[in-house]
Amino acid sequence: MRHHKYNPDYRFLEAPEDFNKYTDRSDLQYCLGATMYMPGTKDFFEAILNCKYPGLTSMVMCFEDACDEADVPRAERNCIELLDKINEAMDKGLFDYANLPLLIFRVRSVEQFKEFARMLRPEHIPLITGFNFPKFNAVNGARYFGLLEEYNEKFGEILYGLPILEDRRVAYKETRTEELIAIKRILDERKELVLNIRVGGTDFSSIFGARRDINYTIYDIMTVRDILMDILNVFTRDNDYTVSGPVWEYFRMNKSMKFQSKLQSVDLKESLLGRKPVVNDAVDGLMRELILDKANGFVGKTIIHPSHIVYVNGMLAVTREEYEDAYQILHAQSGGVVKSRNGNKMNEIVPHHRWAERILHRAQAYGVIENESAYLKLFGVAQ
Repeated sequence: MRHHKYNPDYRFLEAPEDFNKYTDRSDLQYCLGATMYMPGTKDFFEAILNCKYPGLTSMVMCFEDACDEADVPRAERNCIELLDKINEAMDKGLFDYANLPLLIFRVRSVEQFKEFARMLRPEHIPLITGFNFPKFNAVNGARYFGLLEEYNEKFGEILYGLPILEDRRVAYKETRTEELIAIKRILDERKELVLNIRVGGTDFSSIFGARRDINYTIYDIMTVRDILMDILNVFTRDNDYTVSGPVWEYFRMNKSMKFQSKLQSVDLKESLLGRKPVVNDAVDGLMRELILDKANGFVGKTIIHPSHIVYVNGMLAVTREEYEDAYQILHAQSGGVVKSRNGNKMNEIVPHHRWAERILHRAQAYGVIENESAYLKLFGVAQ
């Protein structure tokens, strides 16, 4: 896979690199980007075979929230059939493994994880990147990862875990710190198997009877904002883990809409944070939240509509100024402070080191563009 295939003519200063499930974890954890969730009952084979969504690089087939409990057996069979069809298409030369999105299954519970894993055969495993573990906590976490370790050993392959933090012990202030630290201990013992940590913004909101509308970001919902900040505080220290941002619930796209040339000169950040219209309220709200996601340390975002792909992955591209600052910091011969190549800021070699590492990982995954005005050109035609 490679990001931004929806805009093959775009000229990057540094092009994004190819990746697949076997890419080193230290790089792959930055590659998930826009991860699209869909019910496990959905027949998605033709969409994969025909690369219907050229920007889609990671996807989740869900047995939990997106799937009624009575439909789980049907969803499991459908997902096994999907794996079989992909393998058959590759055997016949109809599909190239390089075009396979990172494929993740969101299990429903520890028991359902066991049941689904019993259905898997060795030929399925190269197609699977990992499993989402919902309502992940200090009680079920070790069981999930214990089973994952068993399956890695059984198949002699790499299968990652992607825990989802969304339950009440994380939400409630009086239990949050103890719970997050307990979860981190579980993950630290199996760090090489943790690809990404996901957060349930909708679940957290529902606990407090809240829901952000189209004109707000998740950071405007104060109870949820505090939870997210504590999660980032615990898990992104020293770049230990990547944490992806919560889903944006709104979409409104005209499939034939193209960005007008006058938009190419828009100062995207200034317009969005100043609440000046850019595309439409749904897309502007998503991009506004993406700006804040990046500023706070989230990498990637859960999505529920393919129209979001170009914006989530596009805004993860790195500007020339960011790239040059990061390169300067990581290649300095000594510590101290140096003036940036742009001459507009100081780069402190030690304090900015981890920021620079993240920037270069993002540059490798999503490419380098000239400046923030180039984001709209990278988005190209709205999908």
